[in-house]
Amino acid sequence: MFDSTSRYYTITVATLDVTDSDGLPRQINYVQRRIIPSMDDMTTVIQHTVIQADRLDNLTARYIGDPTQFWRVCDANNVLAPHELTDTIGRVIKISLPNL
Repeated sequence: MFDSTSRYYTITVATLDVTDSDGLPRQINYVQRRIIPSMDDMTTVIQHTVIQADRLDNLTARYIGDPTQFWRVCDANNVLAPHELTDTIGRVIKISLPNL
């Protein structure tokens, strides 16, 4: 269902049986909750100090090689909203990868 590089790739898709407003049964598929991995399960590759005009996709492309992996940097810094990482000039962010 999800690409192998997606943060949701390993998350189970669950099904919920419901009755709609017409009284007809139907199923709703949903992705179960994703738990942000522990920092113990990650290796910090580098720490980056944010400068003006930094964008998370560009930083991820530079350090990890794939701009769509920005969520890994969010996980490493325990941040849900990606813009939080680059909003403050001078903030130090961790660029981490999962331990294999």
